[in-house]
Amino acid sequence: MRIVGGKYRNRRLNPPGEMAARPTTDYAKEGLFNVLQHGHAIEGCRVLDLFAGTGNISLEFLSRGAASVLSVERDATLGRFMTRTATELGEQAWRQVKGDVFAFLKSHRGRYDIIFADPPFDLDGIATLPTLVFEAGLLEPDGLLIVEHSERMDLSTLPGYQRTRKYGTIHFSFFQLPAEPETSAP
Repeated sequence: MRIVGGKYRNRRLNPPGEMAARPTTDYAKEGLFNVLQHGHAIEGCRVLDLFAGTGNISLEFLSRGAASVLSVERDATLGRFMTRTATELGEQAWRQVKGDVFAFLKSHRGRYDIIFADPPFDLDGIATLPTLVFEAGLLEPDGLLIVEHSERMDLSTLPGYQRTRKYGTIHFSFFQLPAEPETSAP
């Protein structure tokens, strides 16, 4: 696993061998960031990385100029790995939170330009993520929510859905805040 672009380009990450995470492949990550670079400014943005795992995506955002990244991960081993990596790089803009993502979404207050979620593919509740993010008010009005999921899941009927990009068996579905329904004057 490596960082594919930016100031940390080609830096290899060597996560702990006993991890239970499924890191985003370099191929899928490269495709995702090509899409982002051509349609959404990364430099200077605030990023929330849910189900951060090894911090692979968090570090990719930082490498490409994100102003700050907050990574949420439940696994303590992976959290320590991210903290150690941030310290080794001297990366001051990267914070980690150990905790359950669903509980975090119900209690956290903050606003982000990009929210990335890479839940375990067999996790219950993946389809609730866009609604939880929108209801918590975590996404800036012109912000972007990206959910990584397997080819077996279709998120196209969810509120705020924009499109899905496919890279092998990895799919990224993109969401923006749904438009407020227009009210007619009495």
